[in-house]
Amino acid sequence: MTESTHGSARGVEELEAELDLLRTAVIGAEVAAPATHERVLEMIVETAASVISARAGALFLVDEEQGDLVFQAAFGGSAEDVKQFRVPLGHGIAGGVALSGMPVAVSSASSDPRWAKDIGSSVDYEPDSIACVPLFYEDRVIGALELLDKEGASSFTPGDLHTLSLFANQAAVTIEQSRQRQDARALLADEDDPTIRASLELAELVREIARSGEQELAACRDMLRAFAEYLRSRPN
Repeated sequence: MTESTHGSARGVEELEAELDLLRTAVIGAEVAAPATHERVLEMIVETAASVISARAGALFLVDEEQGDLVFQAAFGGSAEDVKQFRVPLGHGIAGGVALSGMPVAVSSASSDPRWAKDIGSSVDYEPDSIACVPLFYEDRVIGALELLDKEGASSFTPGDLHTLSLFANQAAVTIEQSRQRQDARALLADEDDPTIRASLELAELVREIARSGEQELAACRDMLRAFAEYLRSRPN
């Protein structure tokens, strides 16, 4: 095993260990003081930047309704300033990665035609090097993870990009789990709403039936589907 390959493998192991701790923290937050979805995203960027030795980083998520990327978390550099921006798919390094689904490493980034100079000028930050990877969840790109300025080197290595890509695949799962918990907390916050309460009661009944077996669940599903179809076809 070459030194670069060994370094890449070690980086993957470190990122996976950090991500396991992050998942534990997210799950534990359901019992203790809740970690917000925003904090989970920040921890993902901070973890990646720490292990890959980057001075700054940002995480973007796709807004499917608007068809663009939204800065969700940032670390180092002009972190607070960049959160105001939305990036069209295909624009800049991150927009291009989110559109193509292909990772990119760039040196001399500020002179690269793909770099979003408009955003860099607005926040007064010009990176020397960039590593950006897509966030895949169930075969679709949900965002991009971008790291800026490799510590002690002029560019990120292919090993860095490989390690970051593997981490991003796992991070995307963590992001979706956090989103689901956020949605569940929002639902429970409205539990006093009679419609929400009735929906939760119905969901609990279906869950009870599901524990009885696949055939029972299939019968329940068929009955509910038939009743829903009847309601749709009923004159208003």
